[in-house]
Amino acid sequence: MAKGKRETVAKYRRVVVKLSGRAIAGSAEFGFDSNALEHLAREIIAVRQSGVEVAIVVGGGNLFRGNQSDRWGIDRVEADNIGMLGTVINSLLLRGKLTALGEDNLRVMTAVPVPAVAEPYIRLRAAHLLEKGATVILACGNGQPFLTTDYPAVQRALELGADAVLAAKDGVDGVYDSDPKINPDARRFSHLSYDEVISRGLRVMDQSAFILARDFGIPLHIFDIEQQGAMTAICRGEHRGTVITTAGAEPDEAALAGSAESAV
Repeated sequence: MAKGKRETVAKYRRVVVKLSGRAIAGSAEFGFDSNALEHLAREIIAVRQSGVEVAIVVGGGNLFRGNQSDRWGIDRVEADNIGMLGTVINSLLLRGKLTALGEDNLRVMTAVPVPAVAEPYIRLRAAHLLEKGATVILACGNGQPFLTTDYPAVQRALELGADAVLAAKDGVDGVYDSDPKINPDARRFSHLSYDEVISRGLRVMDQSAFILARDFGIPLHIFDIEQQGAMTAICRGEHRGTVITTAGAEPDEAALAGSAESAV
């Protein structure tokens, strides 16, 4: 835990941040970017210093993707196992950077045992660590193949009693009615309900993860991780990106906000 007084925020007490491996790669498609890593670490520290308990589910797509098993000529389950180990590498890298920046209450917990470098994920222990002020980094998804880390992010949020899932996107500041990288006139949704996402056929996260979030009504915040202070603002109750809830927007709220000009 970083030194200094923790502030209190009104909106959320505990959140799970879904952090993709792509965010660690920065402008590159694969590998690591030191500037991107430092930015991510400072954003996490800022949320912790605001008084919010933080668990982070880390992806591994910057190192290996299980859905590319055919390209490598290997079994899909084996490929997913390799991807899980990639999330461990990213988690250790993030822990190392957070430590270098002054955080001293950190835990890496893995769904697949890697006892030499991390401790196994045990739900009650993870919850206890969060209560005691630790930042908990969760690797290996939920230890099962055929899933991206979207599903474990929602699953862990529910298991740990988190108030919301913060899905950090790289370079896109929310959910749009079309791809803003292709269509310059794409419009961003400010608020959506789960049913609206399904009826509009919008791509938010893996369908299995989205349905799990819908069934248990946990809020999803889709935002651009490159925007400094976005996570902390969301935890304070300020609006950033797109928020998806059971109810969606209030009747007098505009469902669409801005254009793709606000995307990074």
